[in-house]
Amino acid sequence: MSLSETKPAALGVVLVTAGSEAEANTIASFLVEQRLAACVSVFPLWSIYRWQGKIEHEPEWQLIIKTDLRQFETLSQTIRQHHSYDLPEIIALPIAAGLPDYLSWLQAQVKG
Repeated sequence: MSLSETKPAALGVVLVTAGSEAEANTIASFLVEQRLAACVSVFPLWSIYRWQGKIEHEPEWQLIIKTDLRQFETLSQTIRQHHSYDLPEIIALPIAAGLPDYLSWLQAQVKG
């Protein structure tokens, strides 16, 4: 099976971190309700990063957002409106391949 047979053109995942479980769940629920995401997986993690000249060690919540990347601008703006960070992580990655039935389901769940 070739990649072209398994990958609809614009599907991808968007990675976002949030400072609390409540914030992550609020963002995730809103994105699915608004059909900006088909599914959002949320799990705890520990992040180490440099912010304003200091090395930070913080617990965070990772969101893995499955979506149609043609909606990235709207998705990004929506996340920023509901996010507490001054500069939230919002990174989009294309899906290179996947189970065709799952990708069809994903595509059907989002606007676009």
